[in-house]
Amino acid sequence: MMRSIVFLCDGMADWPVDALGGKTPLEASSHPSMDLMAQKGLFGLAQTVPEGMPPGSDTANLSVFGYDPKIYYTGRSPLEAVNMGIQLAPADVAFRCNLVTLTGSDRLEDCVMTDYSAGEISTEEAAQLISAMDALFRTDRVELHPGISYRHCLVLRQAETGARLTPPHDISGRPVRDFLPQGENSALLRDMMERSFALLREHPVNLARVRAGKNPANCLWFWGEGRKPALRPFRELYGVEKGGVISAVDLIRGIGRCAGLDVLPVDGRITGTYETDFAAKGRAAIRAFQQGYSFVYLHMEAPDECGHHGQVKEKIFSIEEIDRKVITPVLDYLRSTGEPFTALVMPDHPTPLSIRTHVSDPVPFALLDSRTPQDHPGAAFTEVQAKTAGLLLPQACSLMGRLVR
Repeated sequence: MMRSIVFLCDGMADWPVDALGGKTPLEASSHPSMDLMAQKGLFGLAQTVPEGMPPGSDTANLSVFGYDPKIYYTGRSPLEAVNMGIQLAPADVAFRCNLVTLTGSDRLEDCVMTDYSAGEISTEEAAQLISAMDALFRTDRVELHPGISYRHCLVLRQAETGARLTPPHDISGRPVRDFLPQGENSALLRDMMERSFALLREHPVNLARVRAGKNPANCLWFWGEGRKPALRPFRELYGVEKGGVISAVDLIRGIGRCAGLDVLPVDGRITGTYETDFAAKGRAAIRAFQQGYSFVYLHMEAPDECGHHGQVKEKIFSIEEIDRKVITPVLDYLRSTGEPFTALVMPDHPTPLSIRTHVSDPVPFALLDSRTPQDHPGAAFTEVQAKTAGLLLPQACSLMGRLVR
């Protein structure tokens, strides 16, 4: 049986970092299995974010999944809502709701975005805060749904789209005044934010977090507006009978579910940060192949989170852990079967440490096909060497057809 896997290393690509002597984290880290894929596979750059579209993990991962965002993209939050089990009617609108830390003033518009993740608040603590806010705001039109850590969902039933909203990780350390909701539904969204900012600071969960020296989750922040998407089934597009997704992130799981793929379990502590159990994700992929899956999309969020937080050493650590504990054992297993396989490694977008947010630069990729190994001696999986390889795919969504052929 032919097997195929995507190693999606979220936000792994970067720009040169002064603290690393002008190297990128990929250049400063050791990743022999990624290098081997570059040496023996199709190696170059791919444009994951179409021109004119925001450089989000939503548009970029849709591309890597093999869906052209210009055709299929309807917003980020509805993809997350699908994974959370929220039923969306065609006229409903979903929004990502972050729990964030704002500081500097008692007035919302005078605050600074100090932490877009509220100190990576625990799911248990967050559930209490979202439950309190839902009880306050819920009507037959407005619903708040708890998710994982700082990531939650607002649903407006029978609503219009057209809000102008900013992802909180795009404005880390900046005043929020110019980034508050505008356009459709903005009065409602801003009212919910202002009331949450007045009330959450006094919630027992946040009082305890402050006493423990942690960032309080003291405000709701809305972004990622959209309606329920309609993706063509992955099986129909690519002929894959049994495929699955491994991720700690609702967005990636939601894309998988919308595409008709299974969300696969992981036996381990999966956080989406550099403290996640990387080895458990590798074991989950191997187990999926042993159970008859022919395609696995293995997503690892840690490099992106490190980029957003400006964590240089942790980003290098994440890259090396992914190579050693995920890619190496999975490739070893695939070789051991004696059957043909393909493997693709790439980020979805760069998340440069210097600006702590996404950019739409093309990203390096390496696509290894055991049936037709190539020969690029000495190649290393880095941004510069991928550019030097001379191959630029203008649409990353074309890679999936090469992977599962």
